[in-house]
Amino acid sequence: MSKFEESLSTGKHRFLQSLVGNWEGITKTWFEPGKLADESPMKGTMRSVLGGRFIMHEYRGTMEGKPYEGISIYGYEMNEDRFQASYVDSFHNGTSIMLLNGEAGQERFSVLGSYSYKVSREEVQHWGWRIEIDIVDDDNVILTIFNITPSGEEAKGVETVYNRVK
Repeated sequence: MSKFEESLSTGKHRFLQSLVGNWEGITKTWFEPGKLADESPMKGTMRSVLGGRFIMHEYRGTMEGKPYEGISIYGYEMNEDRFQASYVDSFHNGTSIMLLNGEAGQERFSVLGSYSYKVSREEVQHWGWRIEIDIVDDDNVILTIFNITPSGEEAKGVETVYNRVK
């Protein structure tokens, strides 16, 4: 059995495969720490792609009454022993693709990326963006995104509590 087949059977790729399915839930969004800006329904599909190497998460919902959608790809890089993700959506990203990496050896799915925010013509700020995925049980998943200010302060920005659709 190859290392990938072993990971798919009992390792980190098996963890990713447990996300496969159709999901519905509620997404909460904060633009300022502790101040809920929006709470809306969310629907998502997570499917295995490329022989189980990755999970593609396609989702759609609303933000402040306006529709938005997104796609993430979740993976586990065996050579570096770390989770990875790519993230795009029609609300947060504009025209950027965010690439995120976890730390080597960590057991839970937590990946960190960054984005730029143009404050003015002369000033661009660089912010962090951390995604965590927690599997509560076979039918419940929580995806949490933390915004990290240029000075390093971290606050919950988005939380989606998903229930598996059967």
